[in-house]
Amino acid sequence: MASDKAAALALTPVSRETEERLDCFVTLLREWQAKTNLVAPSTLPHLWTRHIADSLQLLSLAPSAKIWIDLGSGGGFPGVVLACALAETPGAKVHLVERIAKKAAFLREAIRLTGAPGAVHLADIGDTVERFAGPVDCVTARAVAPLNQLIGFAEPLVKQGAKALFLKGQDVEAELTEATKYWKIEPKLHSSRTGGQGWIVELDRIERRNASAD
Repeated sequence: MASDKAAALALTPVSRETEERLDCFVTLLREWQAKTNLVAPSTLPHLWTRHIADSLQLLSLAPSAKIWIDLGSGGGFPGVVLACALAETPGAKVHLVERIAKKAAFLREAIRLTGAPGAVHLADIGDTVERFAGPVDCVTARAVAPLNQLIGFAEPLVKQGAKALFLKGQDVEAELTEATKYWKIEPKLHSSRTGGQGWIVELDRIERRNASAD
């Protein structure tokens, strides 16, 4: 565990204060994991590299972003991790959207214990995005839905000037091929710093090809 944490922080360095908040978050996650499945059990020995560093790497792709919205936050990745890292940034806030009550309760406790600037929305993603008031700098999602669907969720926010950053796995090319049937996009692909077959899809513009994209 210690070596995994050291490897993660070498990939994505953070301040001592952020590290303390992340330690607090990881402790809570391990406690809750015993009764609620927040992450795949097989990934627990590599929690820091597989989940924490994987989330932290998004910050370098949107360094000036302060208001984030994380779709389907689940176990808190990347949303809670980003909030922990942004706690020293004046005006920063991460909105965590989660439709499962038990997971939303976990997210609320994580935000409370870490003192990170976050707000939890217990709601379906589509409903929240449509009702969300105020500017958003960046919209994220990880292991939530196929890219085609995520793009549909993010479209209203990106139209208002947000950047979309979606963490995807090795099937990213197939997902992009499917998505371009419905959406006009110019994706930038970033290879994950944490190795494996991970990718980050960056989108600054989304346009519907036709009405059937609904």
